Amino acid sequence: MNATGALGRYGEDLAVRRLGEAGMATLARNWRCGRAGEIDIVARDGDTVVICEVKTRRGGGFEHPMAAVTPAKAERLRRLAACWLERHGGPPPGGLRIDLVGVVLPRRGAPVVEHVRGVA
Repeated sequence: MNATGALGRYGEDLAVRRLGEAGMATLARNWRCGRAGEIDIVARDGDTVVICEVKTRRGGGFEHPMAAVTPAKAERLRRLAACWLERHGGPPPGGLRIDLVGVVLPRRGAPVVEHVRGVA
């Protein structure tokens, strides 16, 4: 695994921990739907399925992770969510939500993990 892959994996590990602290159960990680792409984390929040995109950045002059969900990315996440639902029996009683977890790793100090619900 290269440095970028390791950084992403670490960010996803932190995101899974944060979602668990919020009472959410992880159903899948790095779930692929053919050429449509990959869902970083699929979780359950009560009776709602949550598709969670994770963006990890090192601190510094880079774009904040929360700015990474462009309209094109949001559309891709919606397509992936539809694929998940199709392959797993349709929408649950609580429906589906798309969240984002942004992770910033400063040069010093603890990582900053931010969870935003319903981004797309």
